Amino acid sequence: MPLYRDFSDHNATILLWKYDEKEDLDPKTLLEEENYEKVKDYHPTKLKELLLVRKILKSILPEHKILYNGREPYLEPRDFEISITHSFPFAALAVSKNKVGIDIEPFHDKIIRIRHKFLNDDEAGFIEESKETAYLTVIWSLKESLYKIHHSNYWSLKKHYEVKPFSLDFPFNIVCRVHDDKVSDLYKARVEFFENYCLTIVD
Repeated sequence: MPLYRDFSDHNATILLWKYDEKEDLDPKTLLEEENYEKVKDYHPTKLKELLLVRKILKSILPEHKILYNGREPYLEPRDFEISITHSFPFAALAVSKNKVGIDIEPFHDKIIRIRHKFLNDDEAGFIEESKETAYLTVIWSLKESLYKIHHSNYWSLKKHYEVKPFSLDFPFNIVCRVHDDKVSDLYKARVEFFENYCLTIVD
């Protein structure tokens, strides 16, 4: 059974699956007809990620489809909100009556090289130097999850998405903010760790 972990809470059903070579991922039975053209040139690994998400959906809402408005996925029928994330061999799906954002990221030192692209001064101030890679990865992932809930083509992860101070020892009830001249919305988030990955959940 590819179900790896269940992170569901009172707000959302959140299931994490891990690819198994014995897994039957048949596009003919899993993929929506509307998406055939979209995936025809996908790399085999990317296609497996997409099909894993469909397997998750079939396990909880077998009559629903995942369709796209541009790059943004949505459920058909539209009676729930969803968020999708994957980083092979993992894939996750969140389903909720309310907006929800999830993101998976592997821990890798290369994130240090791009910290200037997404980290603001306040966030840099609470990072523990000995755990820099872990903090940066979690902050990046939290902002990716926030973006899935509250996004604009004119916003940047550095200027308009903010993560308040938190500790890796207790990564729950993390306060995040999306803001510009007209908007200032607060959200609560949590982080879950597994293997060499983190999953961030904003709902």
